[in-house]
Amino acid sequence: MSSPSKRREMDLMKLMMTDYKVEMINDGMQEFYVEFHGPKESPYQGGVWKVRVELPDVYPYKSPSIGFINRIYHPNVDEMSGSVCLDVINQTWSPMFDLVNVFEVFLPQLLLYPNPSDPLNGEAAALMMRDRTTYDQRVKEYCEKYAKSEDTGAVPEEKSSDEEVSEEEYASSDEEVAGKADL
Repeated sequence: MSSPSKRREMDLMKLMMTDYKVEMINDGMQEFYVEFHGPKESPYQGGVWKVRVELPDVYPYKSPSIGFINRIYHPNVDEMSGSVCLDVINQTWSPMFDLVNVFEVFLPQLLLYPNPSDPLNGEAAALMMRDRTTYDQRVKEYCEKYAKSEDTGAVPEEKSSDEEVSEEEYASSDEEVAGKADL
C-alpha cells in the first residue's frame, strides 16, 4: 500500500472513531458523507448538515474537496452547489492536517467567522455586511428549513437501487422475502 493510501485509511478510521457519523459512498475510501453539527453559540447552532468529502489520490498532500449537501446560508458556501470556499482547505492545506481537523476546526471556524470579502454567495455576503441581525435571522431560517437531522438522510440521486427501500418498508410490503442475502 502506498503512503497516501495508508494515510487516507488512517485518517478516515480516526474520523470514524469520533462522534461524527460517516457514510461511505462507494467501496473505496475516497468519497464519503459526514454529519456535521453547527457550532454552539452561533446562528448555525442546532443545524445538522450532510457534508460530502472527496479525497484526491494524493491525499494528504492535496486537500480534500468539501461540499454541503443540504442548503446552508453562508457567504463562503455556494448556495446551489454547496461548494466551500475555505482558504485552509483550498490554498493553505498541509499534510499535517487530517480529516478530524476539517470537522473540528476548519468548518466550525468557517461558520463562526465568515469572510464576506471572498464570497461564493454574494447575497449572503452583502446582507452580512449591511445588516448582521437580518443575516443571522436568515441563517437560522435556513437551519430550521434545511438543516434538521432528518435532512441529512440519503440524497435520492446518490442512492443505488439496493438502498432505495428500507428493511421496514420492504418487510411491510405484500411480497414475501425468500431469504436474506449474506452481507
